[in-house]
Amino acid sequence: MGRSRGGLTTKIHALTNQNGLPIRYELTPGQAHDAPPCEQLLDGLQPGQYVLADKAYDADWIREMIWEQGAIDVIPPKANRKLPAEFDAEIYRERNKIERFFGRLKASFRRIATRYEKTSANFMAMIKLASVRLWCQFYESAA
Repeated sequence: MGRSRGGLTTKIHALTNQNGLPIRYELTPGQAHDAPPCEQLLDGLQPGQYVLADKAYDADWIREMIWEQGAIDVIPPKANRKLPAEFDAEIYRERNKIERFFGRLKASFRRIATRYEKTSANFMAMIKLASVRLWCQFYESAA
């Protein structure tokens, strides 16, 4: 967990499916950059799969890692990028499912949104518990 003037902070990095349901997680300190956890999260992509991410993940090494696995990146370029990469804006609109996932995750358990847990192991356990709840709610309402 990272420490700042506001207290303990943690970033949750998640890989979700097309329905916005979680598949994998990584935790980093709040002051850490977003890109390094990509290596673990994006390992094992399927050919033809789309990877939607925000501008924080606009790095050549991330795009190459996605391409090497046969997947397609849909990442908008950063404003300061010298040669802006192309991306499909129509497909990128689906990224709202990822943002809604984080909203549902924090709404499921208040202790996730307010970071009650003091250790990263306990915090990850609460995230996984909330994720199980999201998966159950999705399949319960689909039946």
